Amino acid sequence: MEAQQHSPESSSEECTVLEAPPTKDTCPQHGGKVFDYCCVCACALCDECVHDHKEHARTPIGHALEQHRNTLQAKQTAAHDRLPQISDAVVLVREMVQQLTNQRAAIEEDIVGSFEDLHRQLDVRKSVLLMELEVTFGLKQKVLQAQLESLLQGESAVSSACTRAEDTLATEACSGSLEAELELKDKLEELVGCHFPCQPEENDQLDLVLETDGLRKWIHNLGTIVTTSAVASQSEAMGAGLEQCIVGLPASVTIVTRDKSGGACKSGNAILSAEVFTPDGSIVDGEMVDRKNGTYEFVYVVPKEGEFSLALRLYDQHIKGSPFKLSVSRPQVSPSSATVNATPSTGSSEGAKRRGKSPGQKKKGSKRASSALGTPRRKTQNPIEDDLIFRIGTKGRNKGEFTNLQGVAAASDGNILIADSNNQCVQIFSNQGEFRSRFGVRGRSAGQLQRPTGVAVHPSGDIIIADYDNKWVSIFSSDGKFKAKLGSGRLMGPKGVTVDRNGHVIVVDNKACTVFIFQLSGKLITKFGSRGNGDKQFAGPHFAAINENNEIIVSDFHNHSVKVFTPEGELLLKFGSNGEGNGQFNAPTGVAVDMNGNIIVADWGNSRIQVFDGSGSFLSYINTSADPLYGPQGLALTDDGHVVVADSGNHCFKVYRYLQ
Repeated sequence: MEAQQHSPESSSEECTVLEAPPTKDTCPQHGGKVFDYCCVCACALCDECVHDHKEHARTPIGHALEQHRNTLQAKQTAAHDRLPQISDAVVLVREMVQQLTNQRAAIEEDIVGSFEDLHRQLDVRKSVLLMELEVTFGLKQKVLQAQLESLLQGESAVSSACTRAEDTLATEACSGSLEAELELKDKLEELVGCHFPCQPEENDQLDLVLETDGLRKWIHNLGTIVTTSAVASQSEAMGAGLEQCIVGLPASVTIVTRDKSGGACKSGNAILSAEVFTPDGSIVDGEMVDRKNGTYEFVYVVPKEGEFSLALRLYDQHIKGSPFKLSVSRPQVSPSSATVNATPSTGSSEGAKRRGKSPGQKKKGSKRASSALGTPRRKTQNPIEDDLIFRIGTKGRNKGEFTNLQGVAAASDGNILIADSNNQCVQIFSNQGEFRSRFGVRGRSAGQLQRPTGVAVHPSGDIIIADYDNKWVSIFSSDGKFKAKLGSGRLMGPKGVTVDRNGHVIVVDNKACTVFIFQLSGKLITKFGSRGNGDKQFAGPHFAAINENNEIIVSDFHNHSVKVFTPEGELLLKFGSNGEGNGQFNAPTGVAVDMNGNIIVADWGNSRIQVFDGSGSFLSYINTSADPLYGPQGLALTDDGHVVVADSGNHCFKVYRYLQ
């Protein structure tokens, strides 16, 4: 009876247990306690489950759970570690979208502005033609109208006299009308003998010659949108110059651009940059040649041996394998041929001495000034005698230290400004070399600096900085506070910057091979130049200076020349050629103009400074023999008449006495 009394209650409890959801340690199929784990089926096992999995490898459930948790933790950590990479990619792509949007807006503004300007020019030409038509018509009409009036008066006089004569002849002759008839006879005689302008004194030609066919064809082909589908992650480089080269001898690398699917691009115009970084952090430039078929060749010369790094970038992104490790060695020559083969075709005189050039060996037609060879000698026709006053700086990141300094500016308040490229800042010194301040925060946002290369001071006191990697020009107050930027979306690689007599900002775009002229507000006034070796073209232009006539003097790096333009971009003067002789260049960089119009040029590849008159005739070298230059970059004249040069390879700037 007791059992019967309790049985319904027991049955109810059993049903309740079966219907409740299984716990985490309960088999979901059988409800039993889980104690094992099938490694083959990846499931938990209770006593009843084991029978179905007795042939499978098993492990205790606790051990399996621990292993699963460890694996989950590892996967979670690996996935979490991807977040910074993805976040960086988001920032990069977002920046590229913004840059693309900015470029679209800038190009749209250029298109609208250019065509509005063409409309204005067409309207002006239309007005000129209409005015010319009216003037020509008026002159011809005046002549013909005067002739017509004269003829009409004559016709009227003759007709009137003839009518009177007819009336008189119709009446009977009498003595009373004799006097009147005599007067009429004299009048008729006068009219018969009178000269009337019966031949046209002007012609009726008015034609319009309007050659519109050529213009229509030109308009049809006016402008094109240039782009490529090349991406850095798929593009690759090849050639012996990727791994090794010989000191002083040209080395080359071929770059093949590809799209996102790995297909070869068939057209040119991609934006590539290449830099060879020396062990001390300075940069060796070279020449990038666009083959216009999707491939490019980078040719460079390294001036010294060692382990280097070659960075190849497409649209500012490293291509496959970049940066590459580059080993630079001296040429292997026999002792008998050392004096002939050990010296490359270009380079500084000091470099020639280091490479063992024979003192008696002279290069035909290349008279180097004594100042460049280290032996001062006064030339009677040359009034300039210069020498080193002081040098400031060593390699480093502290105040008064530099890493790859580039642009130089001399302010009217007695300050020298240095664009410290790899340290992402601008440092300011007095004319006597005393450190005063520095400013700059590394980054790619407005107000930050990524790679400052050019610096100038506006008459307002604002400091203007060309930022090569950020592709814009930043404007700071005299105390280093950011105010604005200009050229974003237009510039591709601004290198040098200066200010003209009207306060306009002149920007030398190294990548675009173009000179831009902006108002301080950022409005583009004009631009000129394109890539090439023509007189009005550039190949990697570097810096610019302004003379008293507001003409723009530009150093054309790979074309080994200096060019002078009007503010409108018309070429006035070109001088220089590739070589080591007087007036020749091996990649000119910094330029400045003195109060007499003489042009001072930093000769980067020859590691010297040359002085020319305003017509481009060679005058002299600045004496740098006491402390030789190595790859000079920016150059400026201080208000107290000294020359300041960024000695990039030696990570310092130097001030020379300069007597005009």
